Amino acid sequence: MRIAAAPISWGVCEVPGWGHQLTADRVLAEMAGLGLTATELGPEGFLPADRDLLGRYGLRAVGGFVPAVLHDPAHDPLPALRATWDAFDPDVVVVLAAATGADGYDARPELDDTGWRTLLGNLDRAFHEAKGDGRALTLHPHVGTMVETGQEVDRVLGGSAVPLCLDTGHLLIGGGDPLDLVTRVPERIAHVHLKDVDAALAARVRAGELTYTDAVRAGIYRRLGRGDVDVRGIVERLTAAGYDGWYVMEQDVVLDAEPPAGAGPADDVRAGVAFLRGLA
Repeated sequence: MRIAAAPISWGVCEVPGWGHQLTADRVLAEMAGLGLTATELGPEGFLPADRDLLGRYGLRAVGGFVPAVLHDPAHDPLPALRATWDAFDPDVVVVLAAATGADGYDARPELDDTGWRTLLGNLDRAFHEAKGDGRALTLHPHVGTMVETGQEVDRVLGGSAVPLCLDTGHLLIGGGDPLDLVTRVPERIAHVHLKDVDAALAARVRAGELTYTDAVRAGIYRRLGRGDVDVRGIVERLTAAGYDGWYVMEQDVVLDAEPPAGAGPADDVRAGVAFLRGLA
């Protein structure tokens, strides 16, 4: 297994007001201290322009999360997307999310037929243009974006050629079944974010009883192997299907203060990495 980390496991997030934000040096040092050699880039501006910083910690970048408005007929997302992926190294996967246009992931509008046609068309445009540049681009179904539920994922699969970033946590919270998706269309999965989830809290989010942000604060994301996602089954089926991409270990958190060095998020990631290495 090719295991990578992500800054969101240390509470580093693009959403304004998302808790205490740790420095890049603190996060990267703890990743390296856990024996990890790869990470996603985190939100825009988290890593400085110094391209050697990752190398100093023995890390490489494997993915970059890119939220973009794809459903507005009056907006062309391609120029900004090109500028973003041009700043990535060529082998970094573009992890695209269909943003609502508002900050945060606690609410989203409903798309009409025009919005869906525009979104699907822009997904294909972005996918083919990235492919022409020799880059891998995936769509990340994500809570609070325009592609969240299992039905919406199926609409994307049937209406576009874009491959998916399978995020096991976001898909379950949105009401989808990540194991079923892996079973049905393993060939459409090109990148993986592994999360484990408390299904009871997920049900409260779907019912509107709890916002997504409050659910993260309440611990909706569990250490791998301690929640309700069949992580083992998903990895086994992806392996059997020939998946050879990265498994990005994520356990989203909101921090209220600076944790002691090597504790807090580092403890959770350490446990998650040990679980994944046990599967390998």
